Amino acid sequence: MIEAEVHSTLLRFLSNETLSSWPHHLTMARLVARALRLGRSALIQTSTATVEYAYSYLMPALLWDSPVILVTPAHRKTFINQEIPRLQKWLKTDKQGLTVIESRTWLFDSLLCPPGVPTIIDCADDLAELTGEVLTATIENWHWDELITKCPQEQEQIRNLRVKLTKIIFHRPRNPYECYLLQEGERVCLEGLCEILASEGLLTPVWKNFWQNWQTHGQLLWASINREIGAFSLHVGPVEVATAFQDFWQQQPIVLIGSFLDWEKTAPTYRQQLGLPEMLGVKFAPVHHNYHFQLYLPKTFPLPNTPQFKDMLMEQIRILVGLGSNREKPIILLVEDLPLKHQVGAEIAAQFGSRVGVEKTDLGVNGILVSGWQFWHQYQHLFGTPQLLAIATLPLPSLENPLVAAQVAYYKNLGQDWFRLYLLPTALREIQRAVVPLRGSEGVVALFDNRVNCRSYGSKILVALEPYNRFNYIDPSWFGLV
Repeated sequence: MIEAEVHSTLLRFLSNETLSSWPHHLTMARLVARALRLGRSALIQTSTATVEYAYSYLMPALLWDSPVILVTPAHRKTFINQEIPRLQKWLKTDKQGLTVIESRTWLFDSLLCPPGVPTIIDCADDLAELTGEVLTATIENWHWDELITKCPQEQEQIRNLRVKLTKIIFHRPRNPYECYLLQEGERVCLEGLCEILASEGLLTPVWKNFWQNWQTHGQLLWASINREIGAFSLHVGPVEVATAFQDFWQQQPIVLIGSFLDWEKTAPTYRQQLGLPEMLGVKFAPVHHNYHFQLYLPKTFPLPNTPQFKDMLMEQIRILVGLGSNREKPIILLVEDLPLKHQVGAEIAAQFGSRVGVEKTDLGVNGILVSGWQFWHQYQHLFGTPQLLAIATLPLPSLENPLVAAQVAYYKNLGQDWFRLYLLPTALREIQRAVVPLRGSEGVVALFDNRVNCRSYGSKILVALEPYNRFNYIDPSWFGLV
């Protein structure tokens, strides 16, 4: 069977090469080979960095005697394309049946995956979010100009609507996310214009796509603002993506692979979000003897919504950054609150100068990055292993974000537990991925959100972070100081 061939071949390859020391390569490779042989879908959570486990699915994909499609994010594609020729050279094969597709390209055109062809999806952690982005239609500033050019007889009506929407949207109360759900009056005006132009066949392709998406059930309509240039964009996207994919999952066997997909092995919440059927689920545990980090979690700390939180946070950050500033490793300060993020950046920059950057990627090896969760998640792979990762607050999606509030309303309307099905799983995935680079290097994670200690869900956060050495005091020896 292919499982035995994959096992023995990968064992020889890993024995001859100085590569990843991840201990689950052989087990995972057999699981992927089994899924290919039986044509049954599987879901695998590796609990480690994405670069660690690639050989576990590349080897069975190359040894399988039929076509296989591999879906991978853009930042992984170069690595994958380098490793495939390396494995082919070692295997002395030039198999052409493995097709590598970038995630967004695959989502834009599912026809790239013919029915019946096994599909391996790497880095599937963000698949629901990425799918939502791909299924969202957007009207930018210049799309209005294109519409006016195509419809000169309607240009006055189009311009008047554009001016009206600009005034309404820019007079909305500011929020840190600079996005706003369109209200009933705004929707009616926009809908009226689209109906008229659609009936006359005058919509440009972008506007036609926008209008068609809007007519689909379960869509959100919102505006995002760029205040620097005084422009806004319109967006229409699904409140949930499961419906769009339910039929697709039945067309071919799928192997979904991610670092952290769900709290549970069978990933019921993750599968519900994507409309996935029941399938084999495997969740590898972190390697305890060398994958721990130092977790600094003060016993008593002001809650994030109290006046004392900022001063106490700044005091703690100054101490930790001062202790770790002499190491040739980056320091990461995760601060989601926008005003607080810039305050932390300014105060730390006053002491450490140009080493400090607020959401910048061009920092030196000992740079100090101050960023929100989204920035760190998107660019984490560009930085070296941090010596210190300081977390101001848990990555729970904020209900102040209109899009998050709309998602919560969706779950409420269905009578479902929106915190357990949406907010908490999002936070668990985000925080687990954030600390992965510090495992094995005995780095320091400082967590200042006291909700971990005083809320019922705090225990799940701590279990998700395991393994770690927990402290309620700062130990200079973490930074090589005795």
